[in-house]
Amino acid sequence: MISLTPGKLSGMRRMADENGIYKMTAVDQRPPIKGPIAKHHGVETAPWEEVAKFKGMLVETLQGHSTAMLLDPHYAIPYSFDALLPHKGLVVTLEDSLFKETPGGRLSDSIDNWSVGKIKRMGGDAVKVLAWYRPDASDEVNQAQKDYVKQVGQACAKYDIPFLFELLVYPLAADAYQTKEYVEMKGKKADDVLKSVEEFAKADYGVDVFKLESPVNAADADGSAEVQAVFDEMGQLAGRPWVMLSAGAGKAEFRNVLEHAFKAGASGFLAGRAIWLDAFNAYPDWDAVRAGLEGDAVDYMKDISALADAQAANWAQHSCYGDGGARLLADDASFRNSYADI
Repeated sequence: MISLTPGKLSGMRRMADENGIYKMTAVDQRPPIKGPIAKHHGVETAPWEEVAKFKGMLVETLQGHSTAMLLDPHYAIPYSFDALLPHKGLVVTLEDSLFKETPGGRLSDSIDNWSVGKIKRMGGDAVKVLAWYRPDASDEVNQAQKDYVKQVGQACAKYDIPFLFELLVYPLAADAYQTKEYVEMKGKKADDVLKSVEEFAKADYGVDVFKLESPVNAADADGSAEVQAVFDEMGQLAGRPWVMLSAGAGKAEFRNVLEHAFKAGASGFLAGRAIWLDAFNAYPDWDAVRAGLEGDAVDYMKDISALADAQAANWAQHSCYGDGGARLLADDASFRNSYADI
């Protein structure tokens, strides 16, 4: 049974609505936004102002329909921090989008000069880290990934802030579908997703909330009992609150994924491109981008939020917290000692 420290309990609450449902919008994407902007301008590096402006529009148009916003320190925070509504949860990205590709697999690392302590100090409600993981990557790579996640988990425990952990499987050198994009891997195996969740659900990693991809290709989330069984297994392996990511899935596909996830016990979503990509495709027509965000993107947010209200599970009532739901550490010594090293 898990008992929460005050900082973790506060952050978990801040990300959710009053019914314990997470309806969070991701604004931290970097390559999926920088790439198209750079291509349009015919340059290698997208102009900072253009990337930041789009992220600012996302905050302005979507925060009113979100329980929390996921922001990055490169663009979204310096451009939009003062526009973030004070009653909205703030989740902050720690991992660098520039991963290291090796013959044995991908290696993740944190953004330069960025840390869990800084996220806590700036008022973040949770730390988000994405780690690429394949159970069949090299032992050296997998150990490095495990060590990295453990270090983040330990820092989150030290600074008493929730650790929101995102897992993505990816193609190895021998796989047919090669891409470095932040999209769902074509032909992914459910076992790779499930084994990854099983590994990082171990207590050593200190994960408070999982941000998980569909264990089947989003296009195959067809409502069948067979697919539901895979989602059910993923939820059981997670063993704590979890939300779904969209990984570039289309609106209809992601909604189908959410239906499976909510039936399996998910407590909401933390999604980006499924919500705002259609609007972004109008770039560089900023008026059309804003119209798309205020129109179709908001309508979609309302739709999947209503679905979450009807079917998602209250995070605080997860079985990992026992019959009484989420609670603080039980005794005085544990409460005081949890802050001893900060």
